[in-house]
Order: sequence, then C-alpha cells, then structure tokens
Amino acid sequence: MNTDLRHLSTLLRETAAAEIMPRWQETRATRKADGSLVTETDLATQRRIAAALARDFPGIPVLGEEMSKEEQADILRASERAIWALDPVDGTSNYAGGFPFFAISLALIEGGEPVLGLVLDPVRDECFVAARGQGAFLDEVAIRPSADAERLADCLAMIDLKRLPPSALPALFRGGGFGSQRNLGAVALDWCWIASGRFQLYLHGSQKLWDYAAGRLIATEAGVASRLLGPGGVEVAAALSLEPRLAIAAAHQGLLDAWIDFVGLPYTTEGQGEPSSPSSQPCQPTT
Repeated sequence: MNTDLRHLSTLLRETAAAEIMPRWQETRATRKADGSLVTETDLATQRRIAAALARDFPGIPVLGEEMSKEEQADILRASERAIWALDPVDGTSNYAGGFPFFAISLALIEGGEPVLGLVLDPVRDECFVAARGQGAFLDEVAIRPSADAERLADCLAMIDLKRLPPSALPALFRGGGFGSQRNLGAVALDWCWIASGRFQLYLHGSQKLWDYAAGRLIATEAGVASRLLGPGGVEVAAALSLEPRLAIAAAHQGLLDAWIDFVGLPYTTEGQGEPSSPSSQPCQPTT
C-alpha cells in the first residue's frame, strides 16, 4: 500500500473514532431539501476530514456531500487538476436508525478519474483502499471478487429497488436472475463488498460522484466488471459531474454481460433513479 493510502487510512480511522462511533445511536437526523437525511455526525466528520486534507494536501479542494449544490458546482468549475470527493457518512439512514452498515468514502480524482480510493467501515474496522493500477486491498490484504460465480442463478445480488423505475421491478424477479437478493443501504460499501467476493451481482439506480468514486475504483482494481449509465442508458465515464448515474456490476465480464441482458437495460428515463418524494413515503429516506 502506498504512503498516501496509509496516511489517509489512519485519518479516516481517527475521524471515525472521534466523530462517528461515539455518536452512533445517539444522534437524531433531520431531513434535507432533497429528502435525504443528515446528522451532526455527517457535518462534524466532513469538517474534520476537510481540515486535515487542507493541511496535508494543500491546494486540492474538497467536494463534500454535505455542501450546498451551489458550493459543489463552484468547486467542480474551479478544479482543473485534482479534487477530493468525500461522503462523510455513506448510509446516513442506517447510521441514524442503528443499522450497522455505513462508511466514510474518500476519493482523489485527477483529470476526471479517481486515482485513490478509501472506504472505511467503522463498525467492522475494515478499510478498503485502492490506487489506480496498483490493485485493491482490505487492510493491506489483496482482495478479489468471487471466482466461482458462473451462472446468474447461483449469485447473490445487491439491488437497490427504490431507485429503479417501478415498471422494471417485476422482470427482475422472474426466474434465473439470481439466487438471492439483498439491499443494505450504503453505496460505497456495496462496491467494496462485491470487490471482496461477498456478493456477485449489483444494480443501483442513482449514485452521485461521492457515492461511487472511491468504491468503484476499489471494485475495478479488484477485478469487478461494471458500467455507469446516464439517462437513456448512455454509458458515461467517471468524470467530474453532479449528475446521478445508474450503476451495474458483476464479479467478472461474462457475468456482467449476462446480468445486463437479464436486467433489460436501458431503462426509460422516466422516474429512473429518483425515489418517491418524502411527503408521499416518509418511511423511505434516501441514504
């Protein structure tokens, strides 16, 4: 593992110990304008990591999930060389509800592409990391996706149903698509868990840059095959953008090809990636 990843891993662990775990199950969440949840932990974690990055890596701006859309857009416009993408608590709904599946996600993006990625699971004290072209690791042990998955019907699938078009859901549950299905509610960890062989198929209808930048790099470096799709099923690069992306992935390319065919992409753009409004479904906040 390179020196920067070791340093950043320590930063994330120290931050989780100081800001995240002491408040867990004691912090109340409020709802943002977009319907998603935020807690004081999200804000404190973002402040602490942003300050440390400004000290240790001066001149590289931090794009944080808990910034306003205007601040985020300004940072993207002003950044020509490099940017940090930070989700201080990925899986805030889980965190606020006491469900033990959430993470800190941090990526360094240069020239529109992630070059460093870290995802810390503070509950399990697992830190997944990757540097472009250098493989992916869980606490300095190399990770790989499941090598035994050959048929869709034998696979465990992670599918976020809420952010998919309702019209697409019935077809997902016809026979032969997967052996079993889960949704645990933290995008960054989803990518890391498929990277380390804990499931084999993935489908998520709406991810933002800070959701996928670190996790997808880790998955790609581990050997996972994936695609990011914009409206109408158009494949897009992981460039600097605030637009949501549909993500689909599998443990290897042959499995991904079969999974894409089974899922029936592209979906229509109507309703894609947008959960129901908080007023109509108050018990389904976004993460």
